[in-house]
Parts: sequence; C-alpha cells; structure tokens
Amino acid sequence: MEAEEALESIRQIFEERKGKVVFLGKLEEKVFLLSWQGMDYGDMTYKIYKPTGKPYTEQYFREVGKKLIDKIKRVLNIDDLEKRYFRQELENFFDKNYNYPTQKLSDITAPEPDYTTSQELPNNTPSERNHNPFIPFNGRVEEKDLFFDREREIRRVFEVLNSGSSVVLIGEEGIGKSSLLSIICQEAETRLKVKRQPVFLDLNLLHNESQFYSDLCHGIGIPDSKDYQLTRNLRSCKILLAIDNVGKLTGEGFTRNIRDYLRGLAEGSNAPLKLILAATEPLNNLFNDSQEQGNTSPLAGICQEEHIHPWNEATMRTFITNRLARTSVSFTEEEIIQLIQESGGHPRKVMQLCYQTYSRYVESLQ
Repeated sequence: MEAEEALESIRQIFEERKGKVVFLGKLEEKVFLLSWQGMDYGDMTYKIYKPTGKPYTEQYFREVGKKLIDKIKRVLNIDDLEKRYFRQELENFFDKNYNYPTQKLSDITAPEPDYTTSQELPNNTPSERNHNPFIPFNGRVEEKDLFFDREREIRRVFEVLNSGSSVVLIGEEGIGKSSLLSIICQEAETRLKVKRQPVFLDLNLLHNESQFYSDLCHGIGIPDSKDYQLTRNLRSCKILLAIDNVGKLTGEGFTRNIRDYLRGLAEGSNAPLKLILAATEPLNNLFNDSQEQGNTSPLAGICQEEHIHPWNEATMRTFITNRLARTSVSFTEEEIIQLIQESGGHPRKVMQLCYQTYSRYVESLQ
C-alpha cells in the first residue's frame, strides 16, 4: 500500500467512525506520509518548512507525531502503534479489517504530493548528510530505540506498582525523569499485572486546577468533570497516571485540595488511579504547606521513592560506543574522558556534549 492510499484510507475511517469530531491537520497528514515512507523526525526538518520558510525543530515533529499516533490509535481502537513500525502495523490493520484496492490513489486522483511548504534546501537529502547519532540532545525521549539504560529503575518501579503502591521518581533537572516516565507508560501494558490505561500529564503545560482536570479527563477519554462527578466517572476505570514536573502543583492556580483528591483516588490496591510522579526533591520537602501544618504530604504518604542517579563512567562509555557504532566516527580517549568529566553523568549533558563533539567531526570533513 502506498503512502497516499494509506492516508486516504485513514481519512475514510475517521469520517466513518468519528465524523468531524476527529480529523488530521495538514501538518499531521504530511508527517503521516513521510512516516509511512520510513523517514525519521530529524530528516523531516529538511522536508517540511514553516510558511515563513524557516524549519521546524525535530522536537516539534516528535510532538506532532505523538499526537498523530494517539489519534490513530484512539479512532482505529488499536493498542500497538509505534513510529518505527508505523507502516507495518497499519498495513496489518488494513489487511485484517478492510479490503482496499491495491491501485495507488495517486494514479487515480492526484499527482505525487509536495511535502514541503517552501522550496527544499539543496544537497540536504538524508543520504547526503552525516547523521548525528546523538539526537535528540534535549527534551524528553519518547522512542524506545533512542532510550538508553535505566532498566534497573524501570524494573523497580513496576515492582512497586504491582505491589499496589504508587511511585515518585526523584532526581535533578536533566537526569532523565521525563524520559523514564514516558518509557514506563509505554511498558505498562506488558509489565503491569493489573491492566491500566497510561495517561501522561506534563504540568509545565498546565497553569491551574481547571486545566489539570480537563487534561486528565481528555487523556482518559471521559467527559470533563471534577470532584464528585469525576469520582463517579472513574469508578469503572483503571488508570496509570504519570505526572511530570509535579512540583508545579505548588504554584499559583493550584491548592492542596488537588493533592488530597489524587491521594483519595490512588489509595488501595484496587483504586482507580496509580501514580507515577517525577519531582526534583522528596515530596515532603517539595510541598511546604504540609510541613507548616505538621502533616505528611498527601502524595508522599502513598508514593514510594525511587531516586534517579547520574550515569556512572561505565554506562557513559557504553552509551557513547553504542551510538558511534552506527557511524564511521570514533572519539579519542581524551575526548571521552573530557565528556565524562564535563557531563557529571547527567544524560542530557552527555547527549549535548556528544552532539557537539560529533558535529565538529562532521564539519571537519566538509
């Protein structure tokens, strides 16, 4: 099945099942077509441009791609759909559920589409560029094949969750908590003894309790509600709620009530919610209002702490070696030692510094 035919099939299914309620935007359609062809998000920055002619960032395409995949999973009612198996999994779905013609839609209705919104830059096709294996070098890592290490932490998190408790990941900024939350959500289906729907909330994007409840309900797929009505709507649900940057609950727009409420929904082995939180310090330290009242933080009382530490030297060396194995570049021992010392074992810093070092090699070859 060709890309255009697959996209038209998706449009038809969306129209049949959701009408005008759910649809793909123009940029999502372009990301769909290029994903079908096996292009990664980094290469899309050289294929699709803003109307101003400036490029989008790779991280932006990752966010568009995630929303695109979430929409398709929800409308098609399929559980497994990953970027790296995008075409294979959708073709399997079409084969099982539909009998579409094999003729390309482009042969019938339209010429080959133009994926760019401005003229492509010359000499920047994927085959002509040196790919930097240390991308993404900032932000949350959401694709399993880009995630490295932390298997011990993941195993311990699921041990706690399967025992009936909730978990809080504690670590410095940039240590990899957000990426770990994302991977845990992806692994939940196969590692949780009791099946729960993973819902990911980033509090950096929410500014008050109203937005929190609205985003929570949207992620679960229930009508917007709060307080008692939300409790009723959740009675038949089993949710793994991942909250990134939970310290934002101390900011303006939030009260202790929301933490008390989350605790109530997460208490007990059969509770509607199980929590996996990410914080920069222990919850009792983070929420000072609990200390002022002489009480334990509501969330600290139900969350087991899992501390996320920097990578050690052996892990950093393995990471660098594995990434460079995909290329013709080798870092010198002196460079590796400097990378280890300057990064302090922080994954984000390791990625940034390696990205810069690799870029210097590429520039020297041009």
